[in-house]
Amino acid sequence: MLVQEFLANSARRLPDKTALVCGDRRWTYADLDAMANRLANALTNLGLDRGDRVVIQLHNTVEAVVSIFATLKAGGVFVPINPTAKHDKLKYILNNCRATALVVDAGLMGSGQDALREAAPSLKTIVACGRGPASTSSSGTGSLFTFDGIQAGFSEAPRPTVNIDLDLACLIYTSGSTGEAKGVMSDHGNVDFATSSIISYLENVEDDVVINVLPLAFDYGLYQLLMTFKFGGTLVLERSFMYPAQILDRLQAERVTGFPGVPTLFSVLLQMDLGAFDLSSLRYLTNTAATLPPSHISQLREKFPGVTLYSMYGLTETKRTLYLPPAQLDRRPGSVGIAIPGTEVWIEAEDGRRAEPGETGELVVRGRHVMRGYWEAPEATSQRFRPGPIPGERFCYTGDLFRMDAEGFLYFVGRKDDIIKSRGEKVAPKEVENVLHMLPGVSAAVVGVPDPVMGHAVKAFIVAGGPPLTEAQVLAHCRAHLEDFMVPRFIEFRDALPTTESGKVQKRGLV
Repeated sequence: MLVQEFLANSARRLPDKTALVCGDRRWTYADLDAMANRLANALTNLGLDRGDRVVIQLHNTVEAVVSIFATLKAGGVFVPINPTAKHDKLKYILNNCRATALVVDAGLMGSGQDALREAAPSLKTIVACGRGPASTSSSGTGSLFTFDGIQAGFSEAPRPTVNIDLDLACLIYTSGSTGEAKGVMSDHGNVDFATSSIISYLENVEDDVVINVLPLAFDYGLYQLLMTFKFGGTLVLERSFMYPAQILDRLQAERVTGFPGVPTLFSVLLQMDLGAFDLSSLRYLTNTAATLPPSHISQLREKFPGVTLYSMYGLTETKRTLYLPPAQLDRRPGSVGIAIPGTEVWIEAEDGRRAEPGETGELVVRGRHVMRGYWEAPEATSQRFRPGPIPGERFCYTGDLFRMDAEGFLYFVGRKDDIIKSRGEKVAPKEVENVLHMLPGVSAAVVGVPDPVMGHAVKAFIVAGGPPLTEAQVLAHCRAHLEDFMVPRFIEFRDALPTTESGKVQKRGLV
C-alpha cells in the first residue's frame, strides 16, 4: 500500500468522520483528502516531478497534515523538519536533498524568500502557510504561493498514481548528534509495514482517538498521524506539551483513548494532581524515544489505573523495533520487550557471534521496517546497514547495547558511544540514571567527564522536582544501590535538563 492511500482509503470508507481536531477546528476525512488533492495538483502544475523532495517546515497544523499527503499524491518525497530549526539547518537540508519545493510558515520565512532561493538553487516553489509577511498575495507572486490561494484556485480531483511501494515516501533527518544530520530514506513499503505492525500490537480500531503533542517532524509524532489515518481513527493534534493542564483538558473533552509520550513528558505528568480531570476514556499510553525508568513505570501505573502502558524502543532507521507486551510489565518493568510483529532481532557480541542470555552486545534488527539507508551517504549507510545472508537483504546495526534474559526479553543498556570507562570498569549511564530516578521527583542525566586518574569520572546532573535534596543524600542513595565504581564522583543540580526537539535529554548540552 502507498502511504497516501492511508488518507484516500479512509476518505472513501469514512468520508464524514472527523479525522483531525486542531485548535478549535475539525476536519473530516473527505475535507482533508480534497485539500490534499488541491495542493498535489498545484505542486504538479508548478513542476514537481516524481521523486522530487518537498521540505515541510511547519508547526503541528492542518497545513502540515495536508502537505504530507499532497506531496505523496503528487509523487514526491516529503521531508519534515522542525519549525524551530535555524536557518543554517534549513539551508543544509534543502541543499542536501536538493528540494524542489518548500512548504513553510509565513511567519517563519518573513520576507527572506529571495535569500532562501539564492541559498538553495534547487528550490523552485515556496508555499507560505498562515499569516505573515510572505502571505500578502492571495494566489502567488513568482515562485511564492500561499496555501490558502492554492486551496481556492486548484481542482480537488485526485491525481493518477505514479509511484510503487519501492519508491521513497519520506526522508527523516536525524538529529545529527555525531555530525551533520543524515536523511533516513523510508520507502512506502517500509512505512506501510511499520504502521501495520504497530497498529496490530496496540490493537487500534476506528473508535480510537489519539492525541499527539509531539512534532510531526519527529518520526514518533509523524507516525501518530500516519497510523491514525490508516486505521480510520481521529487525531487530536496539539502544538506541544508546554501547557500540560490544557492538554489534559483536551484529552478529557475529546474522550482521547491513546496518548503517546516520552520520558520528559511523563515526568511532568507524575508531578501533577490528575484528580481534577476525567481521564476515563484513556485506553493506552505509549513511550519511546528513551526508555522509561522502572520507578516511573510504577508511578504511571498508579496515576493511570486501568490504562495499558506500552514500553517501547525504536530508532529512526527502523521506526519501531521492540515493544513490551503489557502483561509482562509486572515481571519485567525494566525491559523494552521483544521484536515487533513480523520482525526479528538479536544481540551481537563483540566477536560477531549471537550473545547468550545475560551478555551485553549490540542490537541487530531484521525486517521490512529496516529503512533504505541514508540519503547520499554511502559510508554511513554501510556502517549502519550491513548485508544479510539473503542476497540484497540488509540488517540494521543499531549502535545500542542490550542484554537479553533467559526468555528472550531485551533490556536497554546504553549507546555504544555513551559507555563510561572509569577505573578500568564499564559504566552504563542508564543504570545509574535508573537508580537516581528512584528518588522522588528526580530527573537525571549521567555522563563521563575526563579525569587524570580514573580516565573518566561519572558525573550526574540532577533536577530535583520533589523534596529538597543535598549532594550527600544523593550519594548515600547511590551507594546503597550501586557498585562503588558506578557511584557518581560529581553531582550538579540544575533547574532543567536540555532536551532535543523530540524530548530526549541532550547530554551534549551538559558538558
